Amino acid sequence: MLSSLTDEGRKTLKERPERLAEVNKEVETMGGRVTAQYAILGGYDFVNVIEAPSNEVIARISVELGSRGTLSMTTYPAMSVKAFTEMLSGSPKEG
Repeated sequence: MLSSLTDEGRKTLKERPERLAEVNKEVETMGGRVTAQYAILGGYDFVNVIEAPSNEVIARISVELGSRGTLSMTTYPAMSVKAFTEMLSGSPKEG
């Protein structure tokens, strides 16, 4: 997930930098888990790697966080290269 702060989001983060960790905990209560997070320069402010059991869970997280008006997001569903090549070869998926 790539995210960009709105003006309101930048204000909140400047006043309360700990808010990032709080939001990550909220993501967990919605069924996801932030496994890596990077502040970046450019068109986006953060790269967030989030594990979730389904795209529906990510959609819920995106709608919930986006509805607050403090950030906008772009999500890119991903899978491991191993899962991808197994899918292509028709191999059964292992845990």
